Amino acid sequence: MPVIAIVYFSGYGHTARLADAVAEGLHTAPGAEALPLRISPDGALPDGALEQLGHADAIIYGTPTYMGGPAWQFKKFAEATARIWLAEGWKDKIAAGFTNSASVNGDKAMTLAYLWTLSQQHGQIWVGTGLLPANTKANGPADVNWSGGSVGVMAISPSDASTEEAPREGDLETGRLLGLRVARIASRLRVG
Repeated sequence: MPVIAIVYFSGYGHTARLADAVAEGLHTAPGAEALPLRISPDGALPDGALEQLGHADAIIYGTPTYMGGPAWQFKKFAEATARIWLAEGWKDKIAAGFTNSASVNGDKAMTLAYLWTLSQQHGQIWVGTGLLPANTKANGPADVNWSGGSVGVMAISPSDASTEEAPREGDLETGRLLGLRVARIASRLRVG
């Protein structure tokens, strides 16, 4: 049974809601176990989290996009993995990512590029969404992958939206589908 860690920071609760959707997607894969690890407001992980990440089959990274990049709390976590990097502790472990911001674009691609780079420095195997964009006139925010992310999930939570209102259902479903995809790939690699 693959264990997939979701390590994330959420400043206002919207990214946590997206992390929950990713976990829901993981649970739809037979035998997959989600291990959510939320980074605290001061940038700390729960006790023992780095060891848990070392035992996981995959790590899905999540952070809001603030000022064109990941939250400083997430970057603090990333920098704390330097010893793991040096020991190649996460080499060949699956990785994926998601982000969230108030704007349709909000420079979310920069945050996903940061997450991808972090994974590549660790020698991980990146898994994108595998989804086509919802890019016709008939499509809107309620559709899966309306923002057109292929590297990772790019959710939108308007700045005046509560966590009950955003991310919207299309973005949450995109998160679920990413979770399911990572779980399926982790299962295949674990068997093969």
